Amino acid sequence: MVTITDVARAAGVSTSTVSYVLSGKRTISQQTKERVEQAISELKYSPHASARSLASRSTNVIGLHAPLRSGVDVHIIMEIVAGMVREARAHHYDILLLTSDDASELSRVSRASMVDALLVMDVESDDPRIALLKDLATPALLIGLPAGADGVPCVDFDFETAGRLAASRLVELGHRRIALLGAPAEVMTRQTSYSDRLGRGFLTEAQEAGVAASVHACPSTEDAVEVVDRLLSENPEITGILFHNEGALPHVAGRLSTEESGRVLDVIALRPAGMAHTVSPLTDSIDLPAEELGAAAARAILRFVDGEEQPPVQLLAPHLESAQALDDISRGVTRRQP
Repeated sequence: MVTITDVARAAGVSTSTVSYVLSGKRTISQQTKERVEQAISELKYSPHASARSLASRSTNVIGLHAPLRSGVDVHIIMEIVAGMVREARAHHYDILLLTSDDASELSRVSRASMVDALLVMDVESDDPRIALLKDLATPALLIGLPAGADGVPCVDFDFETAGRLAASRLVELGHRRIALLGAPAEVMTRQTSYSDRLGRGFLTEAQEAGVAASVHACPSTEDAVEVVDRLLSENPEITGILFHNEGALPHVAGRLSTEESGRVLDVIALRPAGMAHTVSPLTDSIDLPAEELGAAAARAILRFVDGEEQPPVQLLAPHLESAQALDDISRGVTRRQP
């Protein structure tokens, strides 16, 4: 059976654009409309009456699928959600939070006309929800960057570039063996998109620089201390570390100091901006703008609902800050430019 996704793919547009052409709810350019109509004709697509009805109603609600799986950092999730809610409320929209791991929730709220659009979090590199989203008439957007997301736009932080940026900085500092201490093991096992991309960027940059690098899972609890102690004990040649685990960082900060580790370590942390001055010692840090990510995703899906074509991928760029610069900012110090 031909689906709305097949029509969208043949016409080179999103499923929501096909819905808008069918319903007349939004103004679509004549050129785009003709492409859609041609695809409908060639594929002999016959939309159900319910699909037409769905496209013509508005609930002013965005559905957010954020399954609370093992290893997920709820604090970061809620920061992202806070950014979404702030942006959505500014446009008179509410957020319907779906936390079940059951992907059928997406189908249920879509077919029941409970939401105008869907946002999907905790995206895996090969996420089974993508195929479902492509068959729904409801506009959808992923907060992540998986494989096979053609037809479903993605918004995320550029974790792969962040990994490259950190590895490049550690190489610049003269390290010949570096390590990434990242997400909990269950997150890596699920091949969650952000974790895969961060590790890929880190390892690729190190390889290109001719430096040995490795990636290690780390629990988000005080058990992380044992993981760090074991890593440093078994690998005395590691002197540069990228740390990306917000829950574990406060527990292991002391272990990463020169005094406790017994060696000179350079540590770069990828963490929320609010942790900038609560953890030491850090050589440098990369902000994870969680609230801005949520706001960016909300802006993108709202434009999508309004019938605007969206870039297939939108990534927030990472920026590396030195520990000295962060300390100056916290103390209100302004350095004179040379």
